[in-house]
Amino acid sequence: MAQSRTYKKTMNFVYGMGAAVVIIGALFKIQHFSIGPLTGGIMLTIGLVVEAIVFAISAFDTPEDDFDWSKVYPELGEDGFTVEKDEVGAQGLLSQKLDVLLQEANIDAGLMESLGTSMKNFQGAAEGLSAASESISSTNKYNEQVSMAAAQMETLNNLYKVQVENTTKQSELNGAVVENTEKLKEQMESLAQNLSSLNGVYGGMLSAMSK
Repeated sequence: MAQSRTYKKTMNFVYGMGAAVVIIGALFKIQHFSIGPLTGGIMLTIGLVVEAIVFAISAFDTPEDDFDWSKVYPELGEDGFTVEKDEVGAQGLLSQKLDVLLQEANIDAGLMESLGTSMKNFQGAAEGLSAASESISSTNKYNEQVSMAAAQMETLNNLYKVQVENTTKQSELNGAVVENTEKLKEQMESLAQNLSSLNGVYGGMLSAMSK
């Protein structure tokens, strides 16, 4: 086994190096490289000769044994009938065991139908709870909106009160202005009368002085 493995490694190395020489020779030929007397044509010739020797050596390689693994692993066979039969048998055995367990647990078709009905009822109840939850959520939102509207109404009422108070104060100020205007008018009339009387006195004094 060790000699066979060493031989394989050696031959693998020979194949790789031979192919490398051929590639280098072709490169020299295509690019017209030359190293001293080694021109492209010489390198290509050397590469092809090496490759020919490699192929000649490979002709003496012993072919590897082709084992029939289907004898060890029947499932690798071409027909595959054994595997399918085993699978069908396993499924049938599992089905029988399941039937036995159901019978021992007193689980029949009626119980399964009752269980299905219960599941449907539970689903209906869950949908009803979902609808009730949505209704509660809508009610909460409505209450929030009503609370916001009430707060806004209270704010408007406060603004209205302030406006009424300002209007009342303005009316009082207007009344005071009117009252002051009347008083000023009376004082102006009194002043005019006093000036008229004073003019009469001055007129009499001037008449007396002119005589």
